[in-house]
Amino acid sequence: MNDRVEIAKFVERAEKLLQKGKPADALELYLQVLAINKENDTVRQMAADLSLSLNRTPDAVRLLGELLDRQITAADAPRASLTYKKLARFINPNWEQKVRFAQLLETTNRKLAIETYDHALEELIHQGRKVEALDVLQLVLSLDPSQKNIMRKAELCAATGDHRASADAYFKLARLAQESRTDAAQWLEKAYAENPADENIALEYARSLIAQQQVGAAIFILEPIIQGGKASTEFRDAYAKALLSANRLSEAEPALWTLFEEDPTRAPEIAKLIEAYLTAVQDADAIRLARKMEAFQRRKGDRRAFITMMQEIVARHRATPDLLEFMSELFNSSNRETDYSQTLLKLFDLHYGIGNFMKAADCLDKAAEVDAYEPGHQKRLESLRGKIDDNRFMVISSRFTSMAPVAPTRNEERTLGSGTLQDLMLQAEILVQYGMRAKAVERLQRIQELFPHEEDRNADLRALYNTAGVMPEYGPAASTPSPVQVSVAAAPVPAPPVNNEPDVSQFTRVAEITRKLYKQNNADAVLSTSVNEIGALWRVGRCVAATRKPGLAPSAIREYAGDGCAPGSGSALARVVIAVHELAVAKGTLTLNEVQSASELSSVKDALAELQISSLLAIPLTEGPDHVGLLMLTQQTPRIWGASDVMVLKTIAEQIVIALNNVGLRRLVKNLSVTDERSGLLKRSSYLDLLMAETRRALQQGTPLTLLLMGAGDRAALVRDSGEAAVEAAMQQIGQIIAGNIRQNDLAFRYATTTIAIVLGETAEKESMMAVDKLRRLLAGVKIADKTPVSFTAGLAEAVVRQPYDPVDIVTEVINRSEMALTAAAQAPNKTAVLPAALTSAAAAS
Repeated sequence: MNDRVEIAKFVERAEKLLQKGKPADALELYLQVLAINKENDTVRQMAADLSLSLNRTPDAVRLLGELLDRQITAADAPRASLTYKKLARFINPNWEQKVRFAQLLETTNRKLAIETYDHALEELIHQGRKVEALDVLQLVLSLDPSQKNIMRKAELCAATGDHRASADAYFKLARLAQESRTDAAQWLEKAYAENPADENIALEYARSLIAQQQVGAAIFILEPIIQGGKASTEFRDAYAKALLSANRLSEAEPALWTLFEEDPTRAPEIAKLIEAYLTAVQDADAIRLARKMEAFQRRKGDRRAFITMMQEIVARHRATPDLLEFMSELFNSSNRETDYSQTLLKLFDLHYGIGNFMKAADCLDKAAEVDAYEPGHQKRLESLRGKIDDNRFMVISSRFTSMAPVAPTRNEERTLGSGTLQDLMLQAEILVQYGMRAKAVERLQRIQELFPHEEDRNADLRALYNTAGVMPEYGPAASTPSPVQVSVAAAPVPAPPVNNEPDVSQFTRVAEITRKLYKQNNADAVLSTSVNEIGALWRVGRCVAATRKPGLAPSAIREYAGDGCAPGSGSALARVVIAVHELAVAKGTLTLNEVQSASELSSVKDALAELQISSLLAIPLTEGPDHVGLLMLTQQTPRIWGASDVMVLKTIAEQIVIALNNVGLRRLVKNLSVTDERSGLLKRSSYLDLLMAETRRALQQGTPLTLLLMGAGDRAALVRDSGEAAVEAAMQQIGQIIAGNIRQNDLAFRYATTTIAIVLGETAEKESMMAVDKLRRLLAGVKIADKTPVSFTAGLAEAVVRQPYDPVDIVTEVINRSEMALTAAAQAPNKTAVLPAALTSAAAAS
């Protein structure tokens, strides 16, 4: 209270002194007041003004500075701004005053605040106070994060030794450049130079180098991080791309493949690597990688996309025999007959051009088997005349003769299938089994006419002659054999020779062996074919296939004995099969490199020694949870069985089981009792049973199945116009042509008087359309009563083959859909209608 009174007196006296014109005395009184009460800003303001009027600048600066600090603390921006300007007229405020004043202005005058910060920053840098300058610069960046200020921070941080902060600032500059679509390389380079340990910076810098084609530098940056073993997907991706750009293909492959396995959508990157191999003339590596990818896509169920991808790659590169061989295998295993045929013809041209006429002949033979009506076949055949063996020439020539449309003939001379050697042999074997020896002899005579002395090279045919009790005789005037009854013992038919240099690491052989297995019509033939094909392909000492249930004796054993191995005794084989099978049932797939040291097989050591078995690979044959047999490969010497061997053999083992399950059905398919004698088509009575079996097989194998109905027109109208006999004769001719030109595993039925049903196994909708086009070409010359051309409508329906669905439901649904599609197609001649499962109306295509 006393201070307040005393201050009031001082102020009153000072005012009187000012009135008397004594400002110096008044100033002294004001200074005394401030000494008593430092909080009195009014007196301080008056004292500062008097000091200025009396030219007492130091006092004025001091008082204004104190006043400015107090006004800033009180956040009194208007008064502080006036005080700052007044102070700035006499002296340069210190950096702290500038910073504090700028902070006060941030919300009211952002531009002035930035300018004030800049003045303070310049002062600090001039004084060498870099740490304080960095703090002020951070305040500037909060108001103005421009490229200029970020660059000032990067440089200032580098000067203070804070390299991490400097790298972050340069990296931010790079991001800004990328967003504005300008060159970020210089900032990334500086960021990496400041902090090479930052993985994000290293990654972006490496990507920048790759974009500039400086892949060597990029690899140098990425390699240490990759070798650390904990690199992210982004790092591995950049590293793989750098290796690919550097043409270090063998190093890029494992990196790219790992990324592809993790994310199958990266398939285009594998395609790019395959193309790079082809460009570098490393065809073997390209095909090896393509096979690897095909196996992966097959398991994933996306094989069609892979085939399309490979077609595009091949179209952009030179054609080589190895590459076309791979593509032909691919098309063949996927039932793309048109592409398969065209690829074979390209191979023909290549092999013929380099003088490899035997290879060219093989290609032409396979192409003719697919489509004998392809233009240019006869010209190609003639070009081979005199360049290949005459018998081989005749075999190929017979394909063009036997696959031509034929007119109806006597029942005894009807054609059961295509006129190839294989089909004629199959017909003869069926006729022998059903006691129709006279007709079997007719088929054998036909074989002798088309393929003279073929039995000298073909063990299957030689065994068939023996089984039928005839032996062909050749003479200068004799063109047919004179049947001679002979006594022969029943024996397993050995399989034909196979390629001596197989690539067992891939699945291409699986399709070939599977097709051979499915052509067999009894369990004995399935087992014999299995051991002969596998044994020769894997070049083993023995290959043994047996049917057996655990705890029981084997019901059948078939053996292949390789070079240097005598056929084993039945007792020794049975003992080894029982012991190995029991062990395989308990442990699964079994590989033993030294069987004599295996304690589990000690009880059969003598049998193992007798059979000269040193190492073995055993795969149990299973049907669901049930064990039905064993596939065993043995060697006289120690052998390490590779993972690829096991993988491929497991696949073949599955096909053996399927073939054994379907063998009864296959016998019915070719059984004369379910075949219409005149047309060669299967009877309608077997339609549902066989379609059901094919559906189950498609479910087991995960393959597509399509049902095709082909109609020759309205029965009543055709009979009215041409007569019933003429219509029936035309349908018999149509049936013979279709039965003779569909694939081995396809089934053709006489569905109705003028309708034929075809079950296309392992065939999707797109490939089925190709089959329709092919059949239409073959049937183009058929006429009713030699005057009325037949126009065909076709209805297609691909079955919905899904594991959760019951086969009965699948069959019912696809039958209904195919009939609806045929009805939709009947609106116009030569029209094909496809009815997808999800739609209720057909999408027609001419």
